[in-house]
Amino acid sequence: MDKATASKLRIGLLLPAMAWMAVGTAVAQGQVVVTLPAPTAAAATTAPAATASAASDLTFDVASVRPSAPLDMAKMMADMQAGKMPNFGMHLNGLRAEFNYLRLKDLIVAAYKVKDYQITGPDWLNKTDAQRFDIVARLPEGSSKDDAPKMLQALLEDRFKLKVHRVTQEHPVQALVVGKGGPKMKESPGDAPPLDLDVPLKPGEMQIDTPDGPARMTIDQKNGHITMNLGTKGIITYSVNAQTMMLHMTSSKTTMAALADMLTQMMTSMGGGAGGSGRQVMDMTGLKGNYEVALDFSMGDMIAQAREQAGMGGGGGATSGSAAPEAMDPGGGGATVSDAVEKLGLKLESRKASVEQLVVDSAEKMPTEN
Repeated sequence: MDKATASKLRIGLLLPAMAWMAVGTAVAQGQVVVTLPAPTAAAATTAPAATASAASDLTFDVASVRPSAPLDMAKMMADMQAGKMPNFGMHLNGLRAEFNYLRLKDLIVAAYKVKDYQITGPDWLNKTDAQRFDIVARLPEGSSKDDAPKMLQALLEDRFKLKVHRVTQEHPVQALVVGKGGPKMKESPGDAPPLDLDVPLKPGEMQIDTPDGPARMTIDQKNGHITMNLGTKGIITYSVNAQTMMLHMTSSKTTMAALADMLTQMMTSMGGGAGGSGRQVMDMTGLKGNYEVALDFSMGDMIAQAREQAGMGGGGGATSGSAAPEAMDPGGGGATVSDAVEKLGLKLESRKASVEQLVVDSAEKMPTEN
């Protein structure tokens, strides 16, 4: 395989991982609602849920839970090149709810509105190659998308026999603090313009509703760029050099709290690699206001993560259309997240802080039948 082909395949494999990171843990954690076309009359023709269907009961009228089909990376890359985005995560449209290609842990995060790192449970729950599931459900008449998490809770408790409790405990975290030489970021005063939601989506663009408001993501498959337009929250861009396997990320109008969230997202997405710990990053800089932020780091760990996801196959099976091994060689210059942070005049320190935890007391690996 020549270098040009290998580089193309690297970008093709990496873009789904970058897209997942760009949408962030928000998709994986069920905090993003993707705008979908209106459902057909045949939507949610599935088995009745075990509990009552009145909206006040906060349970789905009908629900189906099935193991996800093996992920076909070749098809997904072709779809993305044609402007069709991966149908991962939580999607709500009218009374139809979908939760696609999610592990039980991801479903728990969506249902209980917590972060991935806030869940404590059995080891099998945390495995990246754990079984993934697709859920299709119908909300009762008179309910809203805000009711969906509670309904998902009821579904998980019924079908997976899930039992949880909450507790606040001290946990190791990564503290984002100012370095000895002071911050080296340019301040970014003023407000970014809001999104014009009346403008039609372009090819390769998807609209999402985040906890901070609507956003639009554009994937440039050819050049390996991803742009997240957050409106008044600014614009985040991701690009990767296929030769050096370095990721360049820029963000405008960024607060330190937002930067800490982005770093948490990177570290947890990469399973604690690239100089990270997989722990939550907490802003302890004391810096106020908005800044222009640029980060560069090696994509080796994210490539490894993408390769692992490509081999999930709905629970460990091989994925059809996987790239050749030489195309997935991580490469990279060895720059870590910590290195990138230090160039901003900041640093990460290991500390302990009180973090609310959702403790999984018990759960079944597979749901009861539909």
